[in-house]
Amino acid sequence: MALRVLITDDSASMRKILKRSLTMSGLQFSEIAEAADGAEALHLFEERDFDLALVDLHMPGMNGLALIEALRSRPPLRDMPILVVTSDGSEEHMAAVKAFGAAILHKPFAPESLLKAVIDVLEG
Repeated sequence: MALRVLITDDSASMRKILKRSLTMSGLQFSEIAEAADGAEALHLFEERDFDLALVDLHMPGMNGLALIEALRSRPPLRDMPILVVTSDGSEEHMAAVKAFGAAILHKPFAPESLLKAVIDVLEG
């Protein structure tokens, strides 16, 4: 099954790294879309379906926690796999991410760590 993924990060270079790492992972993708903030990501979720969201926490405008909360409040997206890719180590933020049922991968990461995290979150 080819996956549809949305990468949401305000850093264009981080989106590029994530996209390249996913492409080289060996997993099959039908789409790897990008959003620069939570509001743009929500707009994309309204237009089409995704199987996985990779989300940064700290973005201007709608941040990652607000995006995850918005996704979890929508019945069709309530159980969608979400992987938070962040350099944030705050216990408070990590607890909030886990409370929303999202997985966490800390930056910096090795491509192999991203692959393992993606597989783990997809398998639930």
